Amino acid sequence: MIFSDEIIKWYHKNKRDLPWRNTTNPYKIWISEIILQQTKVSQGLPYYINFIEEFPTITDLANASENQVLKVWQGLGYYSRARNLHSTSKIIRDDFNSQFPTEYKLIKELRGVGDYTAAAISSFCYNLPYAVLDGNVSRVLSRYFAIDTPIDSSSGKKMFKELSQKLMNIEDPAIHNQAIMEFGALMCTPKKTDCSICTLRNSCKSFGTELVELLPIKSKSLKVTKKYFNYLIISSENHTYLQKRTSGIWNSLYQFPLIEGEFTEDQLVNTKQWKNLFIGYPIIEKISTKIKHKLSHQLIHTSFYHVKCDAINDSNFFKINWVEIEEYPLPILIDKYIKSVILHK
Repeated sequence: MIFSDEIIKWYHKNKRDLPWRNTTNPYKIWISEIILQQTKVSQGLPYYINFIEEFPTITDLANASENQVLKVWQGLGYYSRARNLHSTSKIIRDDFNSQFPTEYKLIKELRGVGDYTAAAISSFCYNLPYAVLDGNVSRVLSRYFAIDTPIDSSSGKKMFKELSQKLMNIEDPAIHNQAIMEFGALMCTPKKTDCSICTLRNSCKSFGTELVELLPIKSKSLKVTKKYFNYLIISSENHTYLQKRTSGIWNSLYQFPLIEGEFTEDQLVNTKQWKNLFIGYPIIEKISTKIKHKLSHQLIHTSFYHVKCDAINDSNFFKINWVEIEEYPLPILIDKYIKSVILHK
């Protein structure tokens, strides 16, 4: 088994010292894997450390409030991951007596856990022979075997899953999985790959060819949509108004009153939302410069309107003292703005 043997040798020499690699605790492995979904290790590491410090056990996480969980997660994005962690921890507490399930099938049935995460937990914690398949692994396999089937197609997903399982080192699945993921993250990278020092170069079918730059193939391109957010930062003496979102990418986070759309100031104050919101005569004291906030599939153009008024006419919002605002989990876009412009001016 040349492939597995070589990457395992490489792994022992080159692996990064990461805290979740020094444990077989399924709770900690689970937290690390969910945090690292759609997130670089350098960004996710401090969040992992803070999360484990705040919620050391499944029971601690299950007993926390949603606001507490989202506040620790604030800034990491993809907030459905945090909500899934929280709800799943309650299921493990109530149905499994706070003991993480030990069977692949039961792990995969947990909310927010797919094939990859179930395989990672099963192999890292229980040494079960389930192969992981993520973007790093797909890239390594695509280049090594010179496979031009799109990795995001249904046929590609099936092919690479079967291939990764076939290559699995059943004697040491935990190290094999760690090794191939680390190899993709550090050696067989998306760009600027130095194939001349690659331990697999003598058997890699793409070595020395343009395939290294062309593979892997993806069939789908992500379409980025533009959105225009106008946040109304309402000041009423020492208070402001917030609303808890109930849908979208920032579901369960808190925000200022929002009017969506591309407007000039004159157009905004003549919208139905503006006219229905305020009681009396609001005064616009300041308008921020346009702020661009890029997400994986959205580009949000944002303006913050600082408005002074006595009261608003909308039961969807609640009034808080300004000193309390840091207690609420906020989208990072809003959090950065209020810290730089309002709280720490």
